[in-house]
Amino acid sequence: MDPPARSGATVTNAARVLAHPSREEIRVEGVLHALSDPVRLRIVRQLAGATDEQACSRFDLPVSKSTTTHHFRVLRENGVISQFYRGTAKLSCVRTEDLEALFPGLLDSVLGGADLQAERLGQG
Repeated sequence: MDPPARSGATVTNAARVLAHPSREEIRVEGVLHALSDPVRLRIVRQLAGATDEQACSRFDLPVSKSTTTHHFRVLRENGVISQFYRGTAKLSCVRTEDLEALFPGLLDSVLGGADLQAERLGQG
């Protein structure tokens, strides 16, 4: 099955559609808010290091399933990630192209800082 068509703000799938902000609607304060939580930053670090979209079930997070859902929603609603359904799996990926176009170097800088912090704290 092919992935759903991605067109700007909307990711389409006949069965389920998730709302995403368009590139023009993404705000730096929303992105920074979404990345300010350690669990959400961990999610973005894992997604950024992946070679393809990741299912929510691939994340081993120290929070409940409902809290995990909340964190993914905050990331999606602030334009940091995109999500779509493939079958019953909800897949996620970082909106790298949009974030780089809007805020050049921001994502790389935040993720680089997070990597350095993880090394310093022994969290690899």
